[in-house]
Amino acid sequence: MDVSIGTLVLVPAIAVAAPLLVRGLARWVAIPLVVFEILLGLLLGPAVLGWIVPDDFVQFLSEFGLAMLFFLAGNEIDFAAIRGRPITRAAIGWIISLVAAFSIAVTFAIHPSAAVFIAIALTSTALGTIMPVLRDSGDLKTPFGVAVIALGAVGEFGPLLAISIFLGGRSPLVGALVLAGFALVAAAAIWMAARGVGRRMHRIITATLHTSGQFAVRLVVLVLVALVALSVILDLDMLLGAFTAGVLYRLLLSGAPRPDVEIVEGKIEALGYGFLVPIFFIYTGVTFDLAALFANPWTMALLLLGVVMLLVVRGLPSLLAAPRGSSRRDLVATAFFGATGLPIIVAVTAIGVDQGDLPTGTAAALVGAGMVSVLAFPLVALTVRGRAPVPGARAEGDDVEVPTEG
Repeated sequence: MDVSIGTLVLVPAIAVAAPLLVRGLARWVAIPLVVFEILLGLLLGPAVLGWIVPDDFVQFLSEFGLAMLFFLAGNEIDFAAIRGRPITRAAIGWIISLVAAFSIAVTFAIHPSAAVFIAIALTSTALGTIMPVLRDSGDLKTPFGVAVIALGAVGEFGPLLAISIFLGGRSPLVGALVLAGFALVAAAAIWMAARGVGRRMHRIITATLHTSGQFAVRLVVLVLVALVALSVILDLDMLLGAFTAGVLYRLLLSGAPRPDVEIVEGKIEALGYGFLVPIFFIYTGVTFDLAALFANPWTMALLLLGVVMLLVVRGLPSLLAAPRGSSRRDLVATAFFGATGLPIIVAVTAIGVDQGDLPTGTAAALVGAGMVSVLAFPLVALTVRGRAPVPGARAEGDDVEVPTEG
């Protein structure tokens, strides 16, 4: 495997520099961490300075980082907190987004298959991206945070289902049947976990928390890889398996002593947010096709149109999930958080380009729009609400009960 020594050094260097830059600028402006990870990757990558050279090894870590991002998103969703009004209205909003996105995409897409890719990309919400932002700003356990998490849960799971059904190269009926088979296996595993099967492992987890055994972390890797492998075998999107693995692992830990769960969660977050996830965002910047973006004025116009469409077809329907009595500031922030999307956009456009249904320029414009949304939308949302993220700090209210809405 051809590995560049410079790349091996510069990628972790960016990962270290990004939180320092965020912290240094926090007193003046609240900038999400991923902003610097993507921009520094773009700056040092082939598109600008060329100091980082994409290779197979870093690409593998990046794909694993993307899977870990979705695992963490599934693992951090408290379905008890978002049940009822938040998740129901978020689901209704996503369906509205899908219909609106496809109706608009058909008007300017080269052919209907391209419109499907564009529509699915525009309906995503990057839960794994906005979750750390909510945590760092102290909003994770507030009614506002619960509503945004519900948006993110639907905005990631819905597109993953659509990818598996419509973009797998099979008829929608066959895709739905294969997805149903995966759902049965996943549901059986989740049911067993909810019934307390995982409690038999709690004693082993506790005994190895501070030893070289690290059973909990090894179990994370096993659950993640197993469900990703099942997704690949069934020719489904691997991110669906990663997301489901996160949900399953959360249930496996249910009932364990709270101090042990907090330690395990800290270790998992260290593995994900401290190592794998930053590589995905950095590599997204490194591999971004800047030349294709500036190849013609139409592509740049499509990028700007994509940013507007994210706000219109995804942000506006997201308002349905806002808590009752939300202030105007919270409504605006909800729309911007709901319209924040990148990982799904990267995955969908990659599939479209590989299958020859999506031009590289269109894919670059969509990814560029997703990058703009990740770079700007959380910042706008935090600014509107007067919140400032402090990376590395424990979020306010982490031990506060979430007031749910029925």
